[in-house]
Amino acid sequence: MPSSPSAPQVSDRFPGPRRADCPWCGSARLRTRLRGPRALALDECGACAHAFQNPMPPADAPAPSPRSHRATARALAGLADPESWLDVGTGHGHFPEAAREFFPYTSFDGLDPTARVERALAEGRVEEAHRGLLTTPGVTDRLRARYDVVSLLHHLAHVPDPRAELRAALTVLRPGGHLVIESPAPDSAYAGLLGPHWLPHRHAHLLPLPNLEAELSALACTVTTTTRIHQPQDLTTTFPRPLRAPLTAATALDHLLAPLTRRTRFANTYRVVARKPGRF
Repeated sequence: MPSSPSAPQVSDRFPGPRRADCPWCGSARLRTRLRGPRALALDECGACAHAFQNPMPPADAPAPSPRSHRATARALAGLADPESWLDVGTGHGHFPEAAREFFPYTSFDGLDPTARVERALAEGRVEEAHRGLLTTPGVTDRLRARYDVVSLLHHLAHVPDPRAELRAALTVLRPGGHLVIESPAPDSAYAGLLGPHWLPHRHAHLLPLPNLEAELSALACTVTTTTRIHQPQDLTTTFPRPLRAPLTAATALDHLLAPLTRRTRFANTYRVVARKPGRF
């Protein structure tokens, strides 16, 4: 099926001057969480602990590894036979491709602000390709209440307004449908250990889990599952790619420690599954 009509380009989705208040709760109690060569200016709210790049630089979300795609899909295998699934921030569509192993009768569509989603359509990884963000004008009107599952996998950390994107996700979800969110855990011990070299410190937003849970509750959603997980990347991303020897060693160590790390304060990601009120 052809991709949706062209949406406004969003490559400049993080422009603007420095903010004087928190983009999550509006408090002016900001402090500098980190300054460094990679995370240029990461501020944290003293009221709600939301952290954000200030000002927000242009950036594209890095795609998780194929291994983490499959692990996420396997962990969600208990969802009851969804007919339709929208993967938001799908990139090249690797998550829908991996998820088909566990959901062979589900129709997967993809939404992404870049042309990667059109490549995913051409290569058969998604059945429909939609260009933009959920908050791009016209997207929610076109996709309203179409999906049994909407996944936001490492997506909210990269959009200009994560609260608006979250609410838009519920708009395209059917009553009784499930929202799946994965996001970096700002309280991971790796954040303090690696400082500016910790990959999520280069994201636009770091959303504390309690803030997300409170927002979902305010939207009348029922959180069915909350899990701390570890996706092996922290040591790998510490070294630039030209340093092949330490990079190879760090990658091996990341994967070796992952089964143990997910049970400790070093776990770098949380996963939330929430159900929208109503019935299919």
